[in-house]
Amino acid sequence: MLFNSIEFAIFLPIVFAIYWIIGSDRRKIQNLFLLIASYVFYGWWNPQFLILIFLSTLVDYFVARGIENYTNNKQNQKKLLAVSLIFNLGMLGFFKYFNFFVENFVQAFTLFGMKLNLPTLQIILPVGISFYTFQTLSYSIDVYKGKLSACKDFISFAAYVSFFPQLVAGPIERATNLVPQFLNKRTFDYVLS
Repeated sequence: MLFNSIEFAIFLPIVFAIYWIIGSDRRKIQNLFLLIASYVFYGWWNPQFLILIFLSTLVDYFVARGIENYTNNKQNQKKLLAVSLIFNLGMLGFFKYFNFFVENFVQAFTLFGMKLNLPTLQIILPVGISFYTFQTLSYSIDVYKGKLSACKDFISFAAYVSFFPQLVAGPIERATNLVPQFLNKRTFDYVLS
């Protein structure tokens, strides 16, 4: 779904209205609703890519929780951070550069008179993969550096990662700024400033 589409013009007011109808005294339900709305928004174009954002969210949620559990064991913290780095950068690198490297490898061999027929992936780059990859990575790094406590509420963390107003267009939002907003009660101010 594009921000300048008729679908989004219908989607946004509906999400906004339902979100506030739920009521700020039911923050967890609001967060679950935002998560579902964000997944609908992201999956509108290609639902298969929801698996990637979910896996990235799952990995970094548990990595950060593990890092926090190993406060007295820096070695284990580094191993967990490495899991996050390898998974996220590996996923990003695979989708962004796999075809590029295969095509250039084949092209290099044609210079020597050899013709290789290596398969390339016939998929397109998942929208917003760079944004949510670096967002979840920065979260794990912030927990590792002690700038932030690991989020204990998976729904709030997943809503942070997939938050549709900034998911595909940015900016990459630091967890120290956005996660507390999902964890605290929100109120709607009807008075325009």
